[in-house]
Amino acid sequence: MAEVSIRERVKRPPSAAMVESYYKPALARAFQYQFDLEIWIHLVHATMLERQGIIAATDARALRRALRDLHQAGPEALAVDHALEDMYTYVERHLTRVLGPEVGGRLHTGRSRNDLHVTTWRMTLRGLTGEVLAALNELRRVTLAQARRYAETVMPGYTHWQHAQPITLGYYLLAFADQLARDYARLSAAYDRTDRCPLGAGALATTAFPLDRLFTADALGFAGLVEVAYDAVSSRDDAQEATAACALLLTGLSRLAVDLQAWSTYEYRFIELGDQHCAVSSIMPQKKNPAALEHIKATAAMVTGALTATLAASKNTAFADVSDGVTALNEPAIEAAVRTRRILTLAAEVLDAITVFPERMAKFAATGYGTATELADVIVRETGLSFRMAHNIVATVVAGAIAAGRAANEIETQELDAAARVLFGRSLGLSAETVRGALDPTENIRRRTVTGGPAPANMTTMLATRDAALAAETTETTRRAAHLAARRVAAFGAAGE
Repeated sequence: MAEVSIRERVKRPPSAAMVESYYKPALARAFQYQFDLEIWIHLVHATMLERQGIIAATDARALRRALRDLHQAGPEALAVDHALEDMYTYVERHLTRVLGPEVGGRLHTGRSRNDLHVTTWRMTLRGLTGEVLAALNELRRVTLAQARRYAETVMPGYTHWQHAQPITLGYYLLAFADQLARDYARLSAAYDRTDRCPLGAGALATTAFPLDRLFTADALGFAGLVEVAYDAVSSRDDAQEATAACALLLTGLSRLAVDLQAWSTYEYRFIELGDQHCAVSSIMPQKKNPAALEHIKATAAMVTGALTATLAASKNTAFADVSDGVTALNEPAIEAAVRTRRILTLAAEVLDAITVFPERMAKFAATGYGTATELADVIVRETGLSFRMAHNIVATVVAGAIAAGRAANEIETQELDAAARVLFGRSLGLSAETVRGALDPTENIRRRTVTGGPAPANMTTMLATRDAALAAETTETTRRAAHLAARRVAAFGAAGE
């Protein structure tokens, strides 16, 4: 029996260099990520061709049986010899060998590798993005749990690496949780735009066969179509958007890692990482190196690099199906999603396992002059001076106290009066109790009741709102995964035909 091929136009097989540089690694990635998905697509396409009367029911059933047998056997059954270009050509050769070219050759009716490949890549990206979203929601859960646990753990707040105003560790973590929530929104939107089916677009302009694109889209779990066929095979902003969302997410996570790494040093001693997330020195016995945090930061750089690659691959390419602009970016996009998923799982572990030293945090919040703003505010409220005048008075006192080696909580009302007389010719007359309250970090936080401030009542309300949002978004992520699983089971079912 004659064997059919798709390489009639060329007479020589791929060169060894072409195989080693291009086809071999691409085929390995396809086997790793896409074998199951491609078989799913073939099953659905064969069923659609039968439903539309394009191929006979007996041929469709024979194709589905052969495809299920191949799926069970795995990609090893494809007898790769690198004489062909990609996974589909090996699948088609396998089918024509098993069923003969009259039946095996019918699967590709009304279809191109252009729409097939971009569909498998969208399905791969969709699945990985769903996994990233699930891992992200677990990190959000841990972050909110720790924010609640440390909602009243007073610490210095920093700007420009300098003491700024007192906050709580829980408030800091709540701010990070809100950034993660925006990351979820970005990734979820990327998922939705990826979740559109290109199948049926053909090479670029559909086909004269009466395909039912909506049927195949639904059977593959897609929410809808990339309707315009030319767009479907030419555009890869789905991969670029998802990778950009991953890069933004890990950029934010790297900033958390920087703070945790600083806070775990001997100079700060605010926190300590779990032993399971640290490394040791081969020569220095005292070392407990924050290896997990350094790995998080390094991974953020790698995903930023992957984003650059996905954009650069398409830049200055024709708006059409071209390998560099449409296919080459798949590798860095998949790499970004896989790295992001793994690092989110690690980050959740790290944050859940930290040991916090509240007394150390509270001591630095009380002594490090972060309460100076509230002291200026108290002067305004109690004396009627303008804020700028109060700012001048407090700055003068703080400068003198630092020069004398004294802490913030050692400032007394007499110093404020002396500075006020020198600067503005009047005393302030604040009571010692009023000054002590202004210099108390816990009292500072209690007074920050403006919307979004760290006051305990605010924290309770904000945490409840975030918990509810996370619960809803976790349910949605779970629903998406269940929907895809159900569609896949339906396609691979009917094993008795």
